[in-house]
Amino acid sequence: MQVELAYGRTWIPVELPDGITDVVVPKFIEGVSDEAKALREALRDPIASLPLKELVKPGDKVAIVFCDGTRPMPSHRVLPVLLDELEMVPDLEIVLINALGTHRRNTETELNSILGEDIAGKYKIVQSYCDEEAEYQEVGISRKGYGIRLRRDYVDADVRIVTGFIEPHFFAGFSGGPKLVAPGVSSRDTIMHLHSPDLIGDPNSTWGLSYADGNPLSGAIMEAASLCPPHFSLNVTLNRHHEITGVFAGDLEKAHQKGIEFVRETAMQAVSEPYDIVITTNSGYPLDQNLYQTVKGLSAAAQIVKDGGVIIAAAECSDGYPSHGNYREMLLESPSMECFLRHMREDRYDVTDRWQVQIQAMVHHKAEVYLYTDGLTDEEIKDAHLRPCHDMAALVSELVSDRGPGVRICVLPEGPMTIPYVK
Repeated sequence: MQVELAYGRTWIPVELPDGITDVVVPKFIEGVSDEAKALREALRDPIASLPLKELVKPGDKVAIVFCDGTRPMPSHRVLPVLLDELEMVPDLEIVLINALGTHRRNTETELNSILGEDIAGKYKIVQSYCDEEAEYQEVGISRKGYGIRLRRDYVDADVRIVTGFIEPHFFAGFSGGPKLVAPGVSSRDTIMHLHSPDLIGDPNSTWGLSYADGNPLSGAIMEAASLCPPHFSLNVTLNRHHEITGVFAGDLEKAHQKGIEFVRETAMQAVSEPYDIVITTNSGYPLDQNLYQTVKGLSAAAQIVKDGGVIIAAAECSDGYPSHGNYREMLLESPSMECFLRHMREDRYDVTDRWQVQIQAMVHHKAEVYLYTDGLTDEEIKDAHLRPCHDMAALVSELVSDRGPGVRICVLPEGPMTIPYVK
């Protein structure tokens, strides 16, 4: 049987054995017939909130948070409708805030692509780069006793609006909603607290569980966002073509939960038992543009692979590891993933990106991991504690032969857009 895998900006075919291969994908939902109309209706009839226009008065300073270039959020289609709703309010001062978390700043070219050239050229854009310490201010103290610091441009606004999209997330349960605030526009120290080894390692900090379901990490994120909440939240859901399938606007928590319910119905897919071999992707571009992001696809596969099984990931990694951040350095200096898990609480690992290496190490603890990519050399793949794969069909054939009768294979062509779980 032939299966197509999301890879970069395209799909690649792979020939796999008939009879022993299952394909698990999210339930496909057609995009809404008129995206602008669906967005306008949600803005004018929101969930547990006044319509957007009624929240804004003449002269207000408005901050609108948007996703950075590692996310497939169609801001260039969403923001024009949102901004059009505000145009009738005179004398507004509008700032667009790029929710980077710990990611690098986006280039001018990338911002033009994310927002559309008209919007990027018309409005003030602030990139919430977490190392600009003076640009963050404390908004409260968490129940755990650490300060929550957020970007001043966000905090000082008269009206705060967050925009994002909801998909499964490997430790926060679901993206969107409060994640646009924390880590989106949070300081580095705040992000470190929200991604502590204990929170990341908690078994309930996982796919498909939100703050409402007892996910402690998701709960910490919502707590941080609630200390300086947005006045309005606009989230969308997407299909594999990045078409909008649903719009959830209004109150931060209530609108997010409505979106989560929708995503659960489409993304959560049960399997009867774990598999010997799981083939995954990272949903193609932009999610598979580096190895750091590809850990999400590995984590999705780990949910349904047998202990001692094999995971094969296909990710383009056009941006390499990437070169920025601490992820690459931690991988290279760790003799093994088991060694990293033993030492990750040491001061030397009290840096950003530790959580990504921790989750990758947890995957390695369960399975052998191969990577098919054009963006990294074999040596770079090995340095990341992965095994290179140049021909997925040939590798699968070899593994099936080695493992003998009864071997079972599962394919996640859209990677972490699906939440697979053992029934």
